[in-house]
Amino acid sequence: MDRELLIRKNNLEVNKLAAKCLRITVLFLISLWLFTLSDYYSFDKYTITIIFISCLLLLLIPSVLVNVIHLERHWVKYYVIMCTLAVVFLLSLFVSYDFIILLILTLLIATLYCDRKLIVITTLVDCLCVLGTLLLRYYFIESDELLKEYDSLTSALIYGGFLRIVLLLVATLFSYYIVDRNMVMLNKTIEANNDLVHSQEELIYAFAEISESKSKVTGEHIRRVSEYMKILGNASGFTTDYVDKLAVAAMMHDIGKLMIPEEILDKPDRLTEEEYAIMKNHVLYGEALLAKCPGDIMQIAKTIALEHHEKWDGSGYLGMKGEDISYISRLMAVCDVFDALTSQRYYKDGWSLEETYNEIVRLKGVHFDPDVVDLFVENFDEFKEILHKLPDREIY
Repeated sequence: MDRELLIRKNNLEVNKLAAKCLRITVLFLISLWLFTLSDYYSFDKYTITIIFISCLLLLLIPSVLVNVIHLERHWVKYYVIMCTLAVVFLLSLFVSYDFIILLILTLLIATLYCDRKLIVITTLVDCLCVLGTLLLRYYFIESDELLKEYDSLTSALIYGGFLRIVLLLVATLFSYYIVDRNMVMLNKTIEANNDLVHSQEELIYAFAEISESKSKVTGEHIRRVSEYMKILGNASGFTTDYVDKLAVAAMMHDIGKLMIPEEILDKPDRLTEEEYAIMKNHVLYGEALLAKCPGDIMQIAKTIALEHHEKWDGSGYLGMKGEDISYISRLMAVCDVFDALTSQRYYKDGWSLEETYNEIVRLKGVHFDPDVVDLFVENFDEFKEILHKLPDREIY
């Protein structure tokens, strides 16, 4: 399990949660706005309207970014916090200094992101906001309650600012502790999950090796195919986590051969039409064996097991054509054919790398997806490295 990927997914979920909370806050501000427009308060109605409209726009922009544009960028979390901070600043400066306590919300949001650095930065900005708002109100807001309540700037700073900063610092300590505990739990979860995944990989490898050994193929075949899939998966731009799953799932591509009679699998001569029809059924058997297996890896393996003999022009086992074939199965087709051609078997000699390369390029747009062949060509040196690194141990 990729730790960074988990944190990134958490951030995306928190973005949605924070945007929803800010939308709820919009309803609260609308009610407050209407209340301040009543005769009970002596605010400048025009000024207060501009302030509240500005606050409402600031609170709605995160929803536009997250829910409308579906923006998935790491900086969105900073924008969410800055929007909340800006709203608190406007309300505490122009409406009432008591709103400064809402800075606690920015800390709560930062805590949800499980980011220690973000908590520290948020706290520093919050403290500056407390002092800055106090000084602006003290010097520039006429008839402000701070002038009436405190007899000097020093008193205002101590009782109006310092105590609120202390409260923020206490809240920061709690936030930091919560994030620390969450990260410890996250690391333990990742460690336990990695152990489980490793156990599953070993089981899958053992299961796949049994399948390959039935057709007199060494275990290095499935290891090589797995590594080839990693190469093409990375070249395709998949995430590290998905590439790892893809590599493990690739080991199971021929699991359906367990259901094929050995006399057909081991036949050194050309198969008859009836035997070939039976052999082609291994893709259906593979899908059936994996269909009810839970987990992402098994579902990827099911797709590959079913479709890895499909051809771009539609002449494969099941007649699937072009982009109707899943992309990962198109990757698998190149990997499987490359290894089959270069490998020695008791009934054939392996092809040279040059011959294999030329054959795959020749079948571009016929057997193979042209884009996948282009990736193969671009990464051919890595294919050669894997082939030399994992040679067959023994031919029966």
